[in-house]
Amino acid sequence: MDDRTSILVAGATGTVGRRVAARLAGMGAEVRALTRDPRAAGPTPGEVVRGDLSDPASLRAAVSGVGAVFLVWPFATAEGLSAVLDMVAEHARRVVYLSSAAVRDHERQAERLIGRSGLEWTSLRPHAFSANTLAWAEQIRNEGVVSGPHGAATTAPIHEDDIAAVAVRALVSDGHVGAEHLLTGPGLLTQAEQARVIGEEIGRPVRWVDTPVEDARRRLLARGWPEQAVDGVLRAQADLVEVPGPLTSTVEEVTGTPARTFRQWVADNADRFR
Repeated sequence: MDDRTSILVAGATGTVGRRVAARLAGMGAEVRALTRDPRAAGPTPGEVVRGDLSDPASLRAAVSGVGAVFLVWPFATAEGLSAVLDMVAEHARRVVYLSSAAVRDHERQAERLIGRSGLEWTSLRPHAFSANTLAWAEQIRNEGVVSGPHGAATTAPIHEDDIAAVAVRALVSDGHVGAEHLLTGPGLLTQAEQARVIGEEIGRPVRWVDTPVEDARRRLLARGWPEQAVDGVLRAQADLVEVPGPLTSTVEEVTGTPARTFRQWVADNADRFR
């Protein structure tokens, strides 16, 4: 890629997108941070530009003159993505898409559409985010306990900075076109072990308490989660008790730097659990 070409970052106020934008800006790249409401974006690296992925026409100014796009598709369906890709392809030649290791139906359809778009593409498929454990923060602060089903479910949690680092390599270098990068952290941990590590890093014990699956299901439904999503999450956790999640070295292979451990992620975010 020509490092003088602008790079558009969708989801630039999100967990991964903000870090992608910051890394690109730190390299001296010209970054456009896409948001529906620039006034509410807060401090954001690069030039904040208005655009709504649900309204392809609103993206015209944002994509004009860009060479690459980091794409987060925040919808539970791929409907509307074709029109967005057509708009992107009029200007850019490369897209890096943040998918997931689960490759759910809408993500698989999105990957197919991107593959047929004529753009140079890379798909990122991260497994469990370390940041998912922030859902436990209130319990940990109040009780020093994490209650939930499937404490033995085992994954290799990944630091969002490592996802961003891989994304940036795919955006600015030519070795990743057509790649489907499965991303994990460097070590497998059960949910119960993750809770213990959080306690060690914040300086007070945190223990896991296994609870019935139905209790967790009722709690998630009460929070407004769709029934299909709740059942999918709980089923996936049960599967991870029997067969641990994948463990890859992709982060180090792509970036030249070992993936950060879950303990490093906790150290970076310890105050959020205290």
